[in-house]
Amino acid sequence: MNWFKEVFGRIWALWAMLLFTLTMLVFLIPVALFCMTIGEPRRTDRFIRYSRIWMGVFLPGIGCPLFVKGKEHFKKGQPYIVICNHNALMDVPISSPAIPGGNKTIAKAEMAKVPVFGIIYKLGSVLVDRKSDKSRKESYGRMKEVLAMGLHMCIYPEGTRNTTDQPLKPFHDGAFRLAIDTRTPIIPGVIFNTRKVNPPHKSFYLMPHPLRIEFLEPIEVLDTDTVDSLKERAYELMSDKVKRET
Repeated sequence: MNWFKEVFGRIWALWAMLLFTLTMLVFLIPVALFCMTIGEPRRTDRFIRYSRIWMGVFLPGIGCPLFVKGKEHFKKGQPYIVICNHNALMDVPISSPAIPGGNKTIAKAEMAKVPVFGIIYKLGSVLVDRKSDKSRKESYGRMKEVLAMGLHMCIYPEGTRNTTDQPLKPFHDGAFRLAIDTRTPIIPGVIFNTRKVNPPHKSFYLMPHPLRIEFLEPIEVLDTDTVDSLKERAYELMSDKVKRET
């Protein structure tokens, strides 16, 4: 029956692409009317509220309902740096709407060039060209501005998708340097099952499966913390969670 699963996965990916496109076009109407006409941080707050509705239709529509746990760890009025594991393309449409309150995600600049979708992509992201030192510096300053506005900043510290057999790839420094520089607490968000939906070594393939994200207790930045100590604490917490539940 492996052949059936392979064929079904590609047919289901086509259905997901069609539903994504149709719901995106509908989603663009309120975004154009009620988001792009106002300033920050209200624009991002409103954009994320609309995104939750969009994903609340799209994800169940492709057989991937999302379950969120740990939202009580977010204190009202306190911005957080949210760090998530990264296994598949489905991670971003899960993490962004699941985070309580307005938030932006660090994201690849080249995706903003995609027609129509690029409009939405730019609204919810801090764009970075990883090949450009200038772009990396500018994006770091922009992330500080996001936090100063009272919005959350979502970062994938593994950098690229984890296609290994390890629970997590090694973390980059950026999220933890940002936390120390801004004295902003970190909330780890552990995403489950996206690899079952988008297997890492298959292209144009999608399998329906419930998805889950769990936010862990905040990691406060201590006076004695360094980038390495903060990174190590976060890595151990997330790695232990992944190992226990997969």
